[in-house]
Amino acid sequence: MRIGAVETRVYKKQGAFGALGELCRAHNVLVTDSIRVQNRIKSLLRSRGIPCSNRRVYSAGRHEEWIEKVPAKSRPLAETLYLEYDALEELRERAERAMLDEARKHAIYRLLKTVPGIGKIRAVQLLPIVVTPYRFSSKRSFWSYCGLAIVMRSSSDWVRTRDGSWARAKIQQTRGLNRNYNRILKHIFKGAATTVIGRTKDAPLYRHYQRLLDGGTKPNLAKLTIARQIASIVLSIWRSEEVYDPKKLSHTT
Repeated sequence: MRIGAVETRVYKKQGAFGALGELCRAHNVLVTDSIRVQNRIKSLLRSRGIPCSNRRVYSAGRHEEWIEKVPAKSRPLAETLYLEYDALEELRERAERAMLDEARKHAIYRLLKTVPGIGKIRAVQLLPIVVTPYRFSSKRSFWSYCGLAIVMRSSSDWVRTRDGSWARAKIQQTRGLNRNYNRILKHIFKGAATTVIGRTKDAPLYRHYQRLLDGGTKPNLAKLTIARQIASIVLSIWRSEEVYDPKKLSHTT
């Protein structure tokens, strides 16, 4: 890198999405901290034998009710955790509003959020990471960047023959996903696939998922196929700058 001999570029400018990238980073931090405090609250309640299997434990108007169930010696800790949770929720909502306000300045945001399973938050997170769809020569290179590319792995490929030379052994290779990828993008598209499978029963992508299951495909591989299709749709819409049209959906990958 010092003499300029490295030809592969690993740095990309965010350009117009620079401010949006910082807002997304702030929002992700607050969401992570909020979930951490939620886990601490439930951990405190469960350690005292208090059942709390639903989200009512976080309801704003019911904090005192849950604090009263905790033994007296643990109530100061419960009160502190609930105060921390309320403060983080207020900051998270403020950060989300600022992030969405910045995203609305970009026309492509309104197109990407029409993709099934993407929605407004995932569409915002996509923009400062991908920046431009023309970075990728094809959908398969985009899959690889998102951690959705299938690769074959093996070990002990070479063995000694009787005459002392080396020969490639015929061994069974294992199949898996590539390990060098963007973590946030993989989370986005796997989450989008989960949303499509769980909430959009009448969508073409869900019907395709059911056809895969009926054909004998394992659920995890069928979900991977849906995630790859959503990634392909995002790339196509970004390039063509068109609203998602389910009639144009092709079930070929």
